[in-house]
Amino acid sequence: MSAPAAAVPELLTELDELGDPRIREVNERHGDDHAVNLTKLRAVAKRLKTQQDLAVELWATDESAARLLALLICRPKAFELEQLDTMLRESRTPKVHDWLVNYVVKKNPNAEALRVRWTDDPDPVVASAGWALTVERVAKKPDGLDLAGLLGTIEAHLKDAPDRLQWAMNHCLAQIGIEHPAHRARALDIGERLGVLKDYPTPPNCTSPYAPAWITEMVRRREA
Repeated sequence: MSAPAAAVPELLTELDELGDPRIREVNERHGDDHAVNLTKLRAVAKRLKTQQDLAVELWATDESAARLLALLICRPKAFELEQLDTMLRESRTPKVHDWLVNYVVKKNPNAEALRVRWTDDPDPVVASAGWALTVERVAKKPDGLDLAGLLGTIEAHLKDAPDRLQWAMNHCLAQIGIEHPAHRARALDIGERLGVLKDYPTPPNCTSPYAPAWITEMVRRREA
């Protein structure tokens, strides 16, 4: 069912009224530009329930808060492959990008085709989405993946990759080491030699994103 014509303007006004300058200030440090508390945003989504047509309209506003809301009320399987490709390339901020990949693309039947398309994209932000989808496959559906080949690509490109791509590739390195004992020694070796994120500030009781530490800790927990 299509939403009434007034729905989008009213929702934009509501999201604007929910905005908090302090939240915007914190988000801007991470490259985001929305000012709405995400718990409040989820409450709006819960009220609206699933509305695919409204989600498409909200996405078209190019407002980050509206796009986050759209991703919460959309029907992930309703999007065509080319729609999702366009949406990813339109995602201007990390939070919108992450939610699109995790909440929508991973649940869409075209996820594997998009993974293959995006992984080698010349745009490192687009490529990072491909690697995020690869992490999902490494953990849940590794059959058919060339894990040794992935480690070779990571070994060759991780060190100099731009931030978002580096983070996603590093996650893949750690995931291979955690999930696949036959490749663990090589994953640990690559992580140790490259030293990526070794000095990343990690709060107490949190796992470091440095791949050797990450792999070792997760394996320890599973074997405890």
